[in-house]
Amino acid sequence: MVIPGPGTRNLFFTGKGGVGKTSVASATAVALADGGKRVLLVSTDPASNLGEVFGVELGMAPTPVPEVTNLWALNIDPEAAARSYRERMVGPYRGVLPDASVRSMEEQFSGACTTEIAAFDEFSKLLGDASATARFDHVVFDTAPTGHTLRLLQLPAAWTVFFDSNVGGNSCLGPLSGLAAQRALYEAALKALADGEATTLVLVSRPEEAALREADRSSRELSALGIRNQRLVLNGIFTASDPSDPTAAAMEARGRTALAELPEGLARLPRHEVELLPFGLVGVAALRALNDPASFGGHATVEPGERGSQVLSRPLDSLIPELARHGHGVILTMGKGGVGKTTVATRLAVTLARLGHTVHLSTTDPAAHLDQTLGARVPNLSVSRIDPAKETADYTAEVMATAGKDLDDQGKALLEEDLRSPCTEEIAVFRAFARTVDRGKAGFVVLDTAPTGHTLLLLDATEAYHRDVLRNASEMPEAVRELLPRLRDPEFTRVLIVTLPEATPVHEAASLQRDLLRAGITPFAWVVNQSLSPLPVTDPVLRSRKLRERPFVREVTESLSPRTALVPWQADGDQLVPASEPTKVRERGGPSMKTIQVLGTGCSKCRTLAANAEQAVREAGIEGVVVKVQDIAEILTFDGVRALPALAIDGVVKACGRSLKPGEIKMLIEGDEER
Repeated sequence: MVIPGPGTRNLFFTGKGGVGKTSVASATAVALADGGKRVLLVSTDPASNLGEVFGVELGMAPTPVPEVTNLWALNIDPEAAARSYRERMVGPYRGVLPDASVRSMEEQFSGACTTEIAAFDEFSKLLGDASATARFDHVVFDTAPTGHTLRLLQLPAAWTVFFDSNVGGNSCLGPLSGLAAQRALYEAALKALADGEATTLVLVSRPEEAALREADRSSRELSALGIRNQRLVLNGIFTASDPSDPTAAAMEARGRTALAELPEGLARLPRHEVELLPFGLVGVAALRALNDPASFGGHATVEPGERGSQVLSRPLDSLIPELARHGHGVILTMGKGGVGKTTVATRLAVTLARLGHTVHLSTTDPAAHLDQTLGARVPNLSVSRIDPAKETADYTAEVMATAGKDLDDQGKALLEEDLRSPCTEEIAVFRAFARTVDRGKAGFVVLDTAPTGHTLLLLDATEAYHRDVLRNASEMPEAVRELLPRLRDPEFTRVLIVTLPEATPVHEAASLQRDLLRAGITPFAWVVNQSLSPLPVTDPVLRSRKLRERPFVREVTESLSPRTALVPWQADGDQLVPASEPTKVRERGGPSMKTIQVLGTGCSKCRTLAANAEQAVREAGIEGVVVKVQDIAEILTFDGVRALPALAIDGVVKACGRSLKPGEIKMLIEGDEER
């Protein structure tokens, strides 16, 4: 069993996105059910994938899980919860108040804040109302990625404070009586969360520095909220069985290093380790194997047709010429938590900055750590994070200094009450997001956005805030007024969907893409991150995982995106900043930018080829960048490399095995331009 011992009635699983919370929570629920306990498994994540894990369609009512007696599951759908909550609050007034008043009330329930509160309303029923789950022995909560989880778990205390201080009734969530009626339920939920005899918080982490750092931060913050009965699960512990495999050795070493520096707070917690398995954790049999790996059988074998086959050839840097074409704009990296949006955004930002462009790198994700990821200062690059607490304080002060300036004491008290609403934070963060995007007029803005569910809530808040400002203010800030058109302009905004070569991340990213298309936003490209496909691994576990990821890579390249880049797994996965600075040549009349890649080991022929390529770019009179590719894993992502050194233009190999002269390279560049 993943969590040894009988455990408390309530089990919460939390951690940085992508660490395996769903798998660990699901495996624990299956083990408890197999042991004869009646178990309810609940997802409160806007990007939930529990239905995919169990192969059953889930709704907001407990649904029996096939193949597992005694196990039920449900998914708290935030949008459905918001619709139900909105109707519960507005319905009694239909036909009683004028239509205009009812429409105004409906408008007050249209924002992302209402969606989150409505989902929490459902969550509180399960946790705070004992009768709602009385027929179950255990309730297992598969919570959302860390940033969202912390917000969710802080809501009981936040709303209790709001109830105590609200004296008028002007709340963005509607009539105060509607909220006050739930006060006892919310207080019961908070009490249950803090009751160590009833609730266990399970911090899930991979043996990686960033994930452990996030787990430690969550542990400390939740402990401060009174949630102190905590355990630690280290998921994906890898031990190389083939020491001659450099990737396997690097993966094991990275895990050992991270665990050797385990934060003191985590080291004190009871912990359980789960080994890295050679198969994907979809299906009941796979979940049972998480508790007993030997029960799942041997590793996958490599079919003859798979040996050496390459499913993708474009490296991440091949996207740079098109991204840099206009010299300014916004680049958004989007996807599920834990897929590597921060590192991909960082690499793109650093490369653009090293080409001489002015670049601002920012995040709207409270769980991101751009300062650690960047690792070093880069000329032309600035870095920031949108801090919700600071933005809310600044916004509140601004409103009080303007709208509240001429109000009497009673009017100011009323305005202060309205600004205490948690919905104020949504508006404040949205304003900051709009200001950051506005900087794309004068340079590049690279935004490392929040995990999928939070990103969609943020995009939804754009429409709600437009309506809110139009209703309540005489003048809309230009940055806000222009935001939606800019997000929908493919020449100004480039959206990169980042995923991992696994079933759930790919399918969740596909769902994100559908939502973006419905919003009028067309993704520019997909990035498949941390892939084993191009690596010559020999370790049995890694070979099996490599084979199993290829169908998902092909699904992306053949069905989901016409433009895709691959980032191979690398030991410094949290440090995707290019180690060497590319050579940049300013435009001399050419309309487009080229990336010339010199593939080689750094030998004298490779250095000569690189120097000749730089000369050829200058003589061709184009804007271009010469990138030296010396990592063998990245070289293997190029199709057609038969010998080194080799030369590629925009990811397409043009010559192998010799050092071309500048004139020959110039002819290849010009021929490529004509096509």
